[in-house]
Amino acid sequence: MSIRYVRDVRRAGAAALLAATLTLTMAACGGDDGKNAKGEKSSTSSAPTKEKETGSAGGETLPDTSKVLVTVKGDKGIDLIVHVAKRDSGGFLTLTGEFKNTTGGRVVTPVQWSGTEEAVARTGPSLAAMTLVDSQEKKRYYVLRDTDNRPLTTTSYDSGIDAGKSLPFFAQFPAPAQTTTKVDLQFPGFTTASIEIS
Repeated sequence: MSIRYVRDVRRAGAAALLAATLTLTMAACGGDDGKNAKGEKSSTSSAPTKEKETGSAGGETLPDTSKVLVTVKGDKGIDLIVHVAKRDSGGFLTLTGEFKNTTGGRVVTPVQWSGTEEAVARTGPSLAAMTLVDSQEKKRYYVLRDTDNRPLTTTSYDSGIDAGKSLPFFAQFPAPAQTTTKVDLQFPGFTTASIEIS
């Protein structure tokens, strides 16, 4: 076999692979955005109808608000409400909740919420200062980070919360020992609160 023949075969294979990849991408990303020819939303959707949670890329998190584990009054008129503290199968503990502005005006979110670590601060606004304390095991747990030092928590949120509005959040920590059923939540501007793990 000549080198030229091998090169031509490789080019043809690469072109076929590229064409297949583009076809799959178009099929996955294409579609009518859930609208029919009249521009109305269609009734069928492949997405689940329940509320979605997003990762740490800064998307909005919509927590299950059917129950409240704890409500903590903040020093700027913001309530910290925790709805869920759940162990995940991978050895994590995920908190979901919301910060609710109970004042009559807009409240600026404090920079202290992002924590003091320089590597994390470079990733933008976050809730990296949130910690959990396991008094039973005498351990403190910090928000997990990915390989780029981005905290696994709500990030890149707006600089303030309007009157009567809420900022939904999530934060992921290493899970405490299975024998631990309660942890203390600590966050700048709020008093320490005990929450029960489900």
